[in-house]
Amino acid sequence: MLVPALGTVLSVDTVNVMPRVDGRITKVYFKQGDEVTAGQKLFEIDPRPYQAALTQAQGQLARDQAALAEAKTDLARYQNLLAQNSIAKQTEQDQAQVVAQDMGTAELDQGNVAAAALNLSYCQIEAPVAGRTGALQIDLGNYVQAASSSQSTGVQPASGSATSGSGATSAGGGGVTPLVTITQMHPIFVSFSVPESDLGTIRENAAKGPLTVEAYSQAGKLIATGKLTLINNQVNSATGTVMLEATFANRREQLWPNQFVVVRLIEFMRQNALTVPSTAVMTGPSGPYVYVVGAGNKVSRVDVVVTATQDNVAVIGKGLQSGQKVVTAGQYRLDDGTVVSVPAQSATRSAPPAG
Repeated sequence: MLVPALGTVLSVDTVNVMPRVDGRITKVYFKQGDEVTAGQKLFEIDPRPYQAALTQAQGQLARDQAALAEAKTDLARYQNLLAQNSIAKQTEQDQAQVVAQDMGTAELDQGNVAAAALNLSYCQIEAPVAGRTGALQIDLGNYVQAASSSQSTGVQPASGSATSGSGATSAGGGGVTPLVTITQMHPIFVSFSVPESDLGTIRENAAKGPLTVEAYSQAGKLIATGKLTLINNQVNSATGTVMLEATFANRREQLWPNQFVVVRLIEFMRQNALTVPSTAVMTGPSGPYVYVVGAGNKVSRVDVVVTATQDNVAVIGKGLQSGQKVVTAGQYRLDDGTVVSVPAQSATRSAPPAG
């Protein structure tokens, strides 16, 4: 049984890559539209100011560590003199305070060194996720600025999906403009909605195993096959529908983010089902019926039970046998015993589908 719907292709991760320090772009390591891997270098911001800041912080740390070592040596000497009653207790205590202050200064310097090293590392901008890059929003040589805490992190998650951002922002103009956007292409999601009346059957069949979902182009061509991976936890009260998501491997990138596709959710497969074209089934006062072509091309009316209809095919539960011929057009002119002409090329037999 198929459930048709209109779906939207969504990326698992769509990340806006932005700088975390100010500076001029000195290198671009990729071409727009390239596939990149997580951790791959994308841009370099001029590192020289940050290297100088790191060197300065390291020098300050070295100087204050030397002062701390000297203060500790003096404290040890004062402690020996105090043990010999050669100095006042206050002198030894004052020196202990000097050591504590110098230790705090050294720890502060270590923090400054770590911060300077971190800023230097931000000069190398790497891809936070694997995916395909979009159009470059900044050119080589342009000056970029880091985001403030109040600005956006630039992460655009797909529906029902968790993502991670690069934590940055962009250049000039006061707005937040990414350097480039990376969109994960595989795997990829397709989001679609079905009527809430189908929810029970879908959940029942999904409990038996992953349901197959097919994505078709607007022209009706099968693009890709995936698996149902999400049944949303609530019904949309405004539309009376339930949002579902299917995951597709998309290794050949047949599906593209934000593309519209026709989705068919295969709830279950009927094995050895007897089918006829849906045009063969008529409805009368007593229910559905068909005209069966018998000996001498005489037709007879046969009541049937239709258990399902999909894509112009009716599944017959009762009333027909495999191999019987049925009339698919002009039934309103027929009655029991009417002789019909059956061209060989258009004869239709009721039969179970292969597989």
